[in-house]
Amino acid sequence: MEHKISNEPDSGFRLLSLATGIVLALLLTVFPQLAMTRWGVADHVAALLLLWSMSAGFVSGVGFVPRHRLPRLLLSSQACLGALVLALLRVASH
Repeated sequence: MEHKISNEPDSGFRLLSLATGIVLALLLTVFPQLAMTRWGVADHVAALLLLWSMSAGFVSGVGFVPRHRLPRLLLSSQACLGALVLALLRVASH
């Protein structure tokens, strides 16, 4: 059996990324105070990171892989995890 080498990125379904996107969407809808400081002021950086993680989770979770390098990097499973970790560090520091 011959294995074909391709320059196209893997476009498989990623359950963990999709679950991350769904959970973040639900949490941010039900508990928007997750993206707020302890004083009740919106934390725009935390919101940006959480929404980036959610978006990357949805895009990579359904298996879509953008053709251009920058969107592929920003919407990958690794970006989903990285943005989530940064958001959690940001929220925990407040």
